[in-house]
Amino acid sequence: MADLAPIDDALAALLADVAPLGEERITLEAAAGRVLAQPVMAQRDVPAFDNSAMDGYALRACDAGQWLPVTQRIAAGVAATPLAPGSCARIFTGGEIPPGADCVVMQEQVERDGERALIPADVPAGNNVRRRARDVARGATLLDTGVRLEAAALGHLAGQGVTEVQVRHAPRVALLSTGDEIIEPGQPLAPGQLYNANRPMLKRLLERFGAEIVQLDSIPDDAATTRSMLARAAEKADVVITTGGVSVGEEDHVKGALEALGQLDLWRLAIRPGKPLALGRLLRKDGSAARFVGLPGNPVSSFVGAWLFLRPLMGALLGCPALASLPCLVATAAFDTTTGPRQHYMRVTLAFDEAGITATAFADQDSSVLSSCVGADALAVIAPHQTVAKGDAVACLWLQA
Repeated sequence: MADLAPIDDALAALLADVAPLGEERITLEAAAGRVLAQPVMAQRDVPAFDNSAMDGYALRACDAGQWLPVTQRIAAGVAATPLAPGSCARIFTGGEIPPGADCVVMQEQVERDGERALIPADVPAGNNVRRRARDVARGATLLDTGVRLEAAALGHLAGQGVTEVQVRHAPRVALLSTGDEIIEPGQPLAPGQLYNANRPMLKRLLERFGAEIVQLDSIPDDAATTRSMLARAAEKADVVITTGGVSVGEEDHVKGALEALGQLDLWRLAIRPGKPLALGRLLRKDGSAARFVGLPGNPVSSFVGAWLFLRPLMGALLGCPALASLPCLVATAAFDTTTGPRQHYMRVTLAFDEAGITATAFADQDSSVLSSCVGADALAVIAPHQTVAKGDAVACLWLQA
């Protein structure tokens, strides 16, 4: 199989000359999952003032080890007044450390008698005090370009009072199914027909990768219609993705349509599953081009191809380094296998314990067995012409969006 191309060559062809898309300004409420197009600088210190890490008593460390009068009560959100020497303040978690105080003793360690408090000895300065700017200092980079705005990042921005952010446009994707034998769920199945498992699966994965699906459609097994539909999809989408139709059968028209409308980079890869995979460009009327990925029709091949190719492509279009490659974990194989001339991506579950990580492969690794993807945690990467025995170390690509 000398004519099969390695996956690294395919990725290089797919990502060649890909530049991040344009920008838009949106509200923070609408920014979940989006990717920052510009860095966000901190406008305020976090915390904005020294505050207490717990409920207790604020004082000077040099005054510890004696009874002290309680001269003020400081709840969160209440402005503190200067603390006189030889006194203490009742303080609650998040309350401002009063000027003059330098430590806090938790309430469980303090004996209270009316307006006096017995403070234990040997309390160090800084005890239970959260210093101003401990988390973020004003003027520092809060979040950098390319950061995906998930839960913690959104909270980080909100903590600065941010209401709008500059983000990358979500890649517009047209997702097209090919084959007269593929019909949508809800329709009666005729002999030889199959329900479309790829469409909802890929739609969900693409959305997790940051894409906006602008077209969902089916292409019949007709060369002229295939060319026409691909041309129209290219006008509205940044990326056109098809499933099926990229092999060499008489009814596989996608490869020919791509060659007629643009450029075919690669289409037979040395990977399993997913050998028939087309990569290229579709020219638009204005001379620009939409990226094209033709995934195999077998659902497991499409699933694996989405993680290997669509995820880094969306990452490049979004300028998001976190999407460029999957996290790689080294695990101990709980399976035996031998590969042929193609690199095998085996669906595995991962178990974590004190001894490390164990990878267990699904028994049936055929490209039509979608159940092997439902519970898969990772793809174990087995190089061509390699034998793996139980106990061997294997590299596993962790399936994280």
